[in-house]
Amino acid sequence: MWDYNEKVMDHFRNPRNVGVLENPDGVGEVGSLACGDALRLMFKLDEQGRIKDVKFQTFGCASAIASSSALTEMIKGKTLDEAARITNRDIAEYLGGLPEEKMHCSVMGRDALLAAIENYRKGTPPQKKVDSEVVCECFGVTRLDIERAVRENHLTTLEEVTNYTKAGGGCGQCHAKIEEILRQVNQQLKSEKQKTPPRKLTTIQKIRLIEETLEREIRPALTKDGGDIELIDVEGERVMVSLRGTCKSCLVSEVTLKQVVEKKLREFVSPDLVVVTQPKEE
Repeated sequence: MWDYNEKVMDHFRNPRNVGVLENPDGVGEVGSLACGDALRLMFKLDEQGRIKDVKFQTFGCASAIASSSALTEMIKGKTLDEAARITNRDIAEYLGGLPEEKMHCSVMGRDALLAAIENYRKGTPPQKKVDSEVVCECFGVTRLDIERAVRENHLTTLEEVTNYTKAGGGCGQCHAKIEEILRQVNQQLKSEKQKTPPRKLTTIQKIRLIEETLEREIRPALTKDGGDIELIDVEGERVMVSLRGTCKSCLVSEVTLKQVVEKKLREFVSPDLVVVTQPKEE
């Protein structure tokens, strides 16, 4: 049994926006019953071009249902451009975290949304198109699927690729191809990083960027569930924070700290930052 938090279980047991829309403006379909996960997402727009209604049908595990339900709530009221900027990590963070082995469910939700938007804008078939070489025949995962997951989620191991895309989770014949793609993409990322001169931040600039990132990228997701975060101190590359409210006693607080807070600060401030929590008072 997977260790799901209460919010994931709530969206699994009481999924929002399940059903079918008549005459939808956009439809996206990903996965297949043969692969074990399938999702169909539909939306309708209002006169201002914002998503006024959205429904989904899914076949899959608790994570797949919860991720689909969460995504439909997240995109209501947004323009298509705003909705398209939602990442699979945003979906997982909205749910308070997913087991790493189930992150592919959030990727499936994001892919269905992008397919639905393309269906509306270009009139393409609602099914996700095969955009490059199929690497994993068992689950129909393409090279571009893997490259995108590696880049967006900073993946470095075969196990992580399987967690995020399902590629390699079947017969195993594609493992060598996946590992070669991993090597190539991470080499590209390393080269790109070397070409970009690192920003030299003063302590004041670093603190300001950290505070801005906490306010913009992290705090909104935490406060939705009654939690919060406070910056306590910055010493070199070490950032001390304190989790507040429900986050303080949450069973997955360490996951939140590393997979959400630290990753966001490394993305928007400095790749060398290490986040720690304020020591508990005796």
